[in-house]
Amino acid sequence: MNLAIIKYNAGNIRSVAFALERLGLSYTITDHPEEIIKADKVIFPGVGEANATMRYLKDKKLDQVIKGLRQPVLGICLGMQLLCAYSEENDTPCLGIFNEQVKKFQPHNHEKVPHMGWNSITFTESWMDSSVADKFVYFVHSYYVPVNAHTSAITEYIQPFSAALQKNNFFAVQFHPEKSADVGEKILHSFLKVT
Repeated sequence: MNLAIIKYNAGNIRSVAFALERLGLSYTITDHPEEIIKADKVIFPGVGEANATMRYLKDKKLDQVIKGLRQPVLGICLGMQLLCAYSEENDTPCLGIFNEQVKKFQPHNHEKVPHMGWNSITFTESWMDSSVADKFVYFVHSYYVPVNAHTSAITEYIQPFSAALQKNNFFAVQFHPEKSADVGEKILHSFLKVT
């Protein structure tokens, strides 16, 4: 399998790469459009700030490349948020694959922002292995995608939000499968099995 990880100014590219190595998979980390386009599957990772990342993607013309991909694409954390239409983080227009607005958590009672730690995911219509339903995965984020028609898993923190999305060949998770131990490995396997 020809697997590409999109290289940009994001913080968790190496941890995604190490997770794939643990699964015995080879990959290419690249910001070259032709390598991304010819890959069998594409991972769009991310830890960072939405506005600066969108500027980087536009400078490299990767915004148009990502929107035009026809193979399975997995967005992780910021990668998921950037697949949406707009983020409240510094008033950022995003890629618009999912016609949703990314919102900032508002602290409530004892629940702090950022949301950081282990929470369970509840499936709606999901592309993920059924054995991971109601299992715990690792989150680090201050912004969230509300539950919508493309939500494939939900987590509750301050309010219910989309833990995973899916539309056509685009898949996305708000949590970090590469930091979610065995459950995360099963979720990465689920993505690698989709056609």
